[in-house]
Amino acid sequence: MQRVVGILTESLEMRRQVRENPGKQIALTGAISALLAETLPHIHLPADAGGQAAAAIVTEELGPTIVSIANCFSFAFVQLAEVHDEGRTDISTTDVLRSISLRFAGETEQ
Repeated sequence: MQRVVGILTESLEMRRQVRENPGKQIALTGAISALLAETLPHIHLPADAGGQAAAAIVTEELGPTIVSIANCFSFAFVQLAEVHDEGRTDISTTDVLRSISLRFAGETEQ
């Protein structure tokens, strides 16, 4: 969840920079690559695995991680959407993301 919040926060910052500096190239930090490198398992395929067997192994190995990442993005989206739909002006997107990050940081420390 921490990485997902980081990606969303970085995206907001990049959007701000693009709006403030149209035409200027904005550098990417590689946050998405880092998320994938940290979370996706290494998959070892037997040398004799055929196409269907290889696909089944990859699906089995990657499936749970992809579902977990999608759940994290979905959770963040729902939190942001609820604040938006309630018409709240006292809390920013950054505040919502910070709150999510702090909530999950507390859970990982326990």
